[in-house]
Amino acid sequence: MAAPSRDQALSLFAAANNHGDVNVKLSSLTQAKDLLLSLDPSLSADLFPFFLELQSSPESLVRKLLIQLIEEIGFKAADHSPALVSILLTFLRDADPIVVKQSIVSGTNIFCNVFMEMIVQFQQYGKVERWLEGIWMWMLKFKDAVFGIALEPGSVGIKLLALKFLEIFVLLFTPDNSGPERSTGEGSTQAANISWLVGGHPLLDPVALKSEANRTIGILLNLLQPGANLPGCLTITVVNW
Repeated sequence: MAAPSRDQALSLFAAANNHGDVNVKLSSLTQAKDLLLSLDPSLSADLFPFFLELQSSPESLVRKLLIQLIEEIGFKAADHSPALVSILLTFLRDADPIVVKQSIVSGTNIFCNVFMEMIVQFQQYGKVERWLEGIWMWMLKFKDAVFGIALEPGSVGIKLLALKFLEIFVLLFTPDNSGPERSTGEGSTQAANISWLVGGHPLLDPVALKSEANRTIGILLNLLQPGANLPGCLTITVVNW
């Protein structure tokens, strides 16, 4: 790595961590992300720990931006993606609701993207790369954590996003032979479905995933029972879905 690039990256991470102006922190973090992605992966490896350190930033806006940048990085830094995605679980327990909400939103998008990429790799090559399997294992933990948020008492705004994840989970793993794409609402498109999977993979067992989708439908139906005491807006949302 050229010295100026390394020095610039370290300077940006230092500003994102320590500068007194939150706007400078946000700008520095974005620039640091761009610099990391512009470098050859073999050269940027030792800089990613500085990126990960920002999960403990006292600024909620920095933590929220970090989540957005993790989603943006996606598979562009394959060797580091599992570690980056694992941060989402930490942020699901964040004290600031805006950070929790962003973690659910970005985590939902990553979950869908990882599922699609696994199907594509398995269909094309008969196997899934190990780094992608690692991400998927973290996403299953993310799924369990979001299910818990959906069923536990808490912020209505956060629960709405958690319930949306349950809906998308059902759509992903309920067989749909109507076509390669279907709408998931709010202008988004779900471009993958368990029906795409021909054969089986140890981490993509169609029978188990379909069973999990059916169980999730049961969870949503149970939320509509009189004893569930679901707030009115959440009840309407579940019925609409």
